[in-house]
Amino acid sequence: MKFIFTIGLSILLSSNFLAQKNEKLNAKDQALVEHFKNDYKKKSYKKFAGKILVKDNVIQFDNKTVYYDKADKITATILKEGLIYPQLLTDYQMQKFLDESTDKTQKRFLKLQKDPRASFDVNNIKLSNTSELPFLSSTLKTKRFKILIKDIRLNTTTMYLFELMNDKSTKDISLEEFIKGAKLTYIDTE
Repeated sequence: MKFIFTIGLSILLSSNFLAQKNEKLNAKDQALVEHFKNDYKKKSYKKFAGKILVKDNVIQFDNKTVYYDKADKITATILKEGLIYPQLLTDYQMQKFLDESTDKTQKRFLKLQKDPRASFDVNNIKLSNTSELPFLSSTLKTKRFKILIKDIRLNTTTMYLFELMNDKSTKDISLEEFIKGAKLTYIDTE
């Protein structure tokens, strides 16, 4: 009887040790989960259609310049594939302003400008610290990431969240191959 009690107690106490652990997310990660839960709107963005010129740690998208760390393979692949580029970020920022601004005078002033995109022009930026957010990626075909974008002229850094989708993704595909076959389906700032 004592032996059965000892085995039962051992199993009961070790069940927490053997059970699969679901780690709690920290406050920043929980905020990202909430962001995707509340603000996510899937869209389809086009890859860069112009000329991409790669030199050392600089990539030019037509006449716009992006710097990156060559050791950061994720960022390098995303840039070389034309998934994220300055013109996309310019259009994104302008559209975000138009969607979120309630000041009608500013909107009217923007429309009166000869080139309204010039106010939102993105150039001479540095992309860094791209990392996958596996706790946000729900399927094999979609992966979500965060990236830091530093505007060198203004000396400001903004974290962007984005989602890539690859319809041909498999369980064994490398992250680099996933990115090469992917398309951008979501981008937003945090």
